[in-house]
Amino acid sequence: MKKTWTGVLLAAALAAAASGGVIKAEEETVFVYGTTGYSQEMGDAGLNPHENYSGWSAVRYGVGETLFRYSESMEMEPWLAKSYEFLDETTVEITLREGVTFSSGRAMDAQAVKECLEHLVQTHDRAPYDLMIDSIEAQGLTLTIHTQEPCPALIRYLGDPYGAIIDMEAGIQGEGGYANVAGTGPFVAESVTPTQIDLVKNENYWGGEVKTDRVTVKSFADGSALTAALQTGAIQGAYGVQYDNYALFEGNPDYAIQSCATSRCFFGQFNFDSPLMQDPNLRQAVEMGIDKEGFCAVILEGRGVPAAGAFPDSFSYGNQAVTAASYDPEGAKALLEESGWTDTDGDGYADQDGEPLTIRWLTYPTRLEQPKLAEYAQSTLKDIGIKVEVNNTSDHMTYAQQGDFDVYVSSLTTAPTGDPEYFFTSTVTGPKNYGHHQNEEVTALTETLHQTFDDGKREALAVELQQKLLDDHAYFFISHLNMGIVTKANVTGIRAYPCDYYEITADLAVE
Repeated sequence: MKKTWTGVLLAAALAAAASGGVIKAEEETVFVYGTTGYSQEMGDAGLNPHENYSGWSAVRYGVGETLFRYSESMEMEPWLAKSYEFLDETTVEITLREGVTFSSGRAMDAQAVKECLEHLVQTHDRAPYDLMIDSIEAQGLTLTIHTQEPCPALIRYLGDPYGAIIDMEAGIQGEGGYANVAGTGPFVAESVTPTQIDLVKNENYWGGEVKTDRVTVKSFADGSALTAALQTGAIQGAYGVQYDNYALFEGNPDYAIQSCATSRCFFGQFNFDSPLMQDPNLRQAVEMGIDKEGFCAVILEGRGVPAAGAFPDSFSYGNQAVTAASYDPEGAKALLEESGWTDTDGDGYADQDGEPLTIRWLTYPTRLEQPKLAEYAQSTLKDIGIKVEVNNTSDHMTYAQQGDFDVYVSSLTTAPTGDPEYFFTSTVTGPKNYGHHQNEEVTALTETLHQTFDDGKREALAVELQQKLLDDHAYFFISHLNMGIVTKANVTGIRAYPCDYYEITADLAVE
């Protein structure tokens, strides 16, 4: 991989660390971070924000920054921008912050941002519809965006990690899980692979002192290995510790836990191309046969709450605003019988024409609770006569795209912009609708939401949309999660955010 600008920055970092011409390696502060949230199967390997979900990694690990960011209460705050003003419903003027430079050395101005955003909408799958950009004007530090139609959520979408501002003159070095970029953040990546990122502090960071010299981000697919690495000191912090292991660290003075409620949700979508899933009784029976309360209490150790809809109670359009099928084994059996599924041979599974009722459950191992959820659902669905074949694979995207499943269960932060639109445009009418559910009313309402400025009306539309999905038995929502980061006690400046971003920042320090 070429390292033209990273090599320059590394040389500067080493020079600054030198004392009297001698580099004292022991004076460097180093943080090694383990995570289950970085991998090719998660779609976020590499640091190119214009590819899939890799912008999450760019922003999470301190390489990229967006024009606006989300506060702890999910309100918008300026970041690389200073302010914005809607001149009319299709024109917004953004004033950029002065004195910001890319790690390549180029000054960030409106022209650089224009180049970045234009490349984003040319290459990314979600950004064109989200942003609806028609044209961009650049003059000094003033950026003017014209949209094709009213785009009320534009500023919120500019805080999405795919909107991380990178230097397109420096280019994107490498591809896929090896992609590296020149951002404006407190760290610069020396090397990038699909399983590890090595970062060095940005000596010229516009935001002030960067307190840690080096950071290594390591990807873990195995929860036991992640926990063991934290216990042995091989890593000093961890994202994605499985919930039944939190007891090992709680109350222990050698560790600190940062956690907060998020909109991250375990949810399933039915495959409407599957002949078996054409039956709404069967889809509803699956929903009614999963014990969400038990899953949250037993598997998540109380660190999750049962979900009715896509959003948690902290949103006015969350769980409390919708009605979902509740756990009801006897009611589920009745629905199966209504569709001709009964246990005629006494093996415990419903059958029809000599064939047992078997559904294919697709999930993936990186979100460590998902395989456990599959096992839990396998048990509770067996009680109502449904046999579940679990395909827990890192290659889940191939199976999902090919439609090789009956139920696909994944994990998603449903409101990463603090607004309901994201879930519907990405997963219901957008590219993540792997179940190919189609409902003309849902499509029309999503388009209305996309063009509605009034917050109250947006919230009402979000409720109506969720209820239609639930009434169609197209999606089912299992649990909303608390996100946690566990670190050694001497690590400060790392915090959990409800949007699930901003993990590695300039404030990170190892004492």
